[in-house]
Amino acid sequence: MVWPALAVLLFDQISKFAVAGSLMLYETVPVVTGFFNLVHTRNRGMAFGLMNRPDIGPGFIFLVVASIAAIVVLLIWFFRLKEDEKLITFGLSLVLGGAAGNLIDRILFREVIDFIDIYYGRYHWPAFNIADSAITTGTLLIAACLLFKRHPER
Repeated sequence: MVWPALAVLLFDQISKFAVAGSLMLYETVPVVTGFFNLVHTRNRGMAFGLMNRPDIGPGFIFLVVASIAAIVVLLIWFFRLKEDEKLITFGLSLVLGGAAGNLIDRILFREVIDFIDIYYGRYHWPAFNIADSAITTGTLLIAACLLFKRHPER
């Protein structure tokens, strides 16, 4: 089940291209007042802006290498799954597509394009993108499958 990874990768890259081509850096467009904006931001770090630095240094190399290593591990896991593990396969596919989408940004731009701004009042969740959403959703799905997996009586 590789199609979810390909769909996430395609949708992620198209959406980032559209945002970068239509919004100036840091420009904000309200979508749902009081809850959701489109905003063009860039992140040289990882989730929630961790390791986000203005310079390109060892952190960048670490993130690229870690992303490639994670994709390799996920692919190995993906191809070792059994036919009946469809939900885990789907979750892994989401994570793979998201990881590949953000890795492409890092390699092409040395930073990741983020554009989804969810907020309530003055409280903002850190900006994120489609790849981040797929990684989070896939990880939660995998965790739920592993936590609630039925084990046959021995």
